[in-house]
Amino acid sequence: MKPDVISSFLIFFLSMLLPITIEPNPILHKISKTLTLDEIKSKKIKDFIADLTETMYVKDGVGIAAVQVGQPLQLCVIAKNFTPRKDKNLILINPHWEKASILREWDEEGCLSVPNIYGSVRRHKKIKVRALDEDGEELKFVAADFFARIIQHEIDHINGILFIEKAKKLRDLGEKQI
Repeated sequence: MKPDVISSFLIFFLSMLLPITIEPNPILHKISKTLTLDEIKSKKIKDFIADLTETMYVKDGVGIAAVQVGQPLQLCVIAKNFTPRKDKNLILINPHWEKASILREWDEEGCLSVPNIYGSVRRHKKIKVRALDEDGEELKFVAADFFARIIQHEIDHINGILFIEKAKKLRDLGEKQI
């Protein structure tokens, strides 16, 4: 076996790859449940975060919300390569954001739960984020540009909103307008 095949094989067996919930599915359109501090600190949630993170990487996501694997919980993961420090995945539990600037911009988005569909979505360039981390500790920070876009996209999932509800110029991979 080639090294990349071996790596993929090991990732699959060392963690539990979770199935992605695909649109149309009513669970994707419901507001997710807030997690309590006891739930956040439980082994069940710790294991789930590990599995959710691995699923995001195996599926080539830049972020993923729990509801995207059929668990309507206010929890999402942002891949470390898209965080400002690029050294650690960002776990956001019970997250909220507010605009930190009136500036907004259009950019193309896609989604693991809406495969092969892309569209242009207008989002705030700079936001203030409040959440809990995987240990239940409070996080407060400002996010900008693509990092802010990912967070807004994932928090939309938590609130039962898919990017296709906000997007303009939806298209499939074959460039056809839909």
